[in-house]
Amino acid sequence: MAVQTGLGEPRGPWFISPELDPDGRGGRDGAGAGRDPAGRRWRTRLLAALAVVALATVSGGAAGGWVASRDGVPGETPASAAPVPAELVTAAGKTVPGVVSVLVGGAGGASASGSGFAVDDQQHIITNDHILAKGRNGSVTVELPDGRRFAAEVVGREPRSDLAVLKVPPSAGLAALPLAKPGSTRVGEPVLAVGSPLGLPGTVTAGIVSALDRQVRLGDNRHSAVQTDASINPGNSGGPLVNARGEVVGVNTAIATIDGNGSIGIGFAIPIDQVQQTADTIIGKGG
Repeated sequence: MAVQTGLGEPRGPWFISPELDPDGRGGRDGAGAGRDPAGRRWRTRLLAALAVVALATVSGGAAGGWVASRDGVPGETPASAAPVPAELVTAAGKTVPGVVSVLVGGAGGASASGSGFAVDDQQHIITNDHILAKGRNGSVTVELPDGRRFAAEVVGREPRSDLAVLKVPPSAGLAALPLAKPGSTRVGEPVLAVGSPLGLPGTVTAGIVSALDRQVRLGDNRHSAVQTDASINPGNSGGPLVNARGEVVGVNTAIATIDGNGSIGIGFAIPIDQVQQTADTIIGKGG
């Protein structure tokens, strides 16, 4: 099996990859410490290549706009970008009202934030367990899209699945998001990642399903994940990945990075079949 180079172990969105040489060994620490100049040259070449790609993309867009302005219908203003599919706009409108920000404050000033979403009419909320763990199991507050805040009860946690279920009072009035049927997700279909990256609630990013059944390692556990190129950033953890019908196909949980540079278009979500099974078990035990 080919060894990936340049990618750190996928983690929660605060994770920063170690520096790696082209052969996958550490650049600053460990066995690769003596070859850091080579690592820097490799990273320089990589960044230069990315710059060329970015330049080609911009140039192509500009050229496309110029051709469109020449060949477009007289009197019509050419579109500056491809139109957003109407179904994604509709899906975003349905999803955002059911997505919340999750804030955890623990002892010693530890804190963490992420996202979550309502899963039933009893105000149960699904999120990632690693958010609670990073907040050192402190008190949990849920912020709704309208800005209201509620103290949340932790119904149950499943660290191996990186899932947790919270519950807020009925007065929250959150609308549950529909779940996709297990096995219905397809590679190439458009998806939206919804959450609160960098504390910006109600943020929506678009992409496609890049792969299914992708094996990734989170801590000591391996997961079969949905891979997506929709941008996932710090604060997106626990939020839903939804399809064009507004159905949840997974829970955003991890990213891969190069040299700690944030999202590079490789994100991972826990598949909805595993999410539903784990959530049902937690809710059945915890009420």
